[in-house]
Amino acid sequence: MKKQIILSGFLASTLLLSCVSKKKYTELEGRLYKTESELAFTNQEKDKLEEQMRAIEARVAEYNARINSLKDTNLALDEANQSLYSLEGKAPVSQKTKKQMESTLAKVSPEKLAEAQTFEDSVNLALEYNLRQSIVGDTAEEDQDDIDITIDQTVVMISVSDKLLFNTASYRINQKATPLLKKLAEVINAEPSLQVMIEGHTDPRSIQNAVLQDNWDLSVKRATSIVRALQNDYGVAPEKMIAAGRASYVPIVDNNSPENMAINRRTRIVLIPDLDMFFALL
Repeated sequence: MKKQIILSGFLASTLLLSCVSKKKYTELEGRLYKTESELAFTNQEKDKLEEQMRAIEARVAEYNARINSLKDTNLALDEANQSLYSLEGKAPVSQKTKKQMESTLAKVSPEKLAEAQTFEDSVNLALEYNLRQSIVGDTAEEDQDDIDITIDQTVVMISVSDKLLFNTASYRINQKATPLLKKLAEVINAEPSLQVMIEGHTDPRSIQNAVLQDNWDLSVKRATSIVRALQNDYGVAPEKMIAAGRASYVPIVDNNSPENMAINRRTRIVLIPDLDMFFALL
């Protein structure tokens, strides 16, 4: 009897323990499933966030590339702005050109500067100074007064006395004109689109010999002599040049004295640049 009671208690305890373990197992199993489900959901969310992050990083990289491109564009525009013209008075100039002009004018004598009444006068004065330094610099000092440079509406006019270029009633070029022609050719050759007109001018005294019929003939032959020298000796493209004879019909002063007639006997070299070239000459 006692053994039966003990056995029954043991069986009851075993059955109770078995029931409790199965319940716990089921609970743990449920918690595991929930945890696994939450982990799977979390991994999905992580993948979505990583994809979104990659998209954001790609957009940030694109924006940075655009910003860098805009910076480069801005720098290019700033550089371009230095060559863009803005109006000041009637003469269009860039900031870069103005600085170059101011630097040049600082070298001009106060007497010359006093002659500049307008901004355009200052531009012309600066250009005249630079051209004189470039063209006249190697000419003998005693001959430099025979060269006059003026600018009118962006057209550069270089007037050279005939005593520097030619002998009386001759169209053969003097050797002492070589430095002038060489420098002139350098200026012309430096600007590919520059147009050049060479004009011969005489005084009204009549001339006629075995070679020359009259002053028309002399003025044209003097112009063509300069053109040929520039082409053959200094490589100036012939299509850039025009040879013209004006005889005695466009005097600077009245032909009423030997001194005035000497002034009117001249060769005028007309440089016709476009606006960009005009300021490039500064």
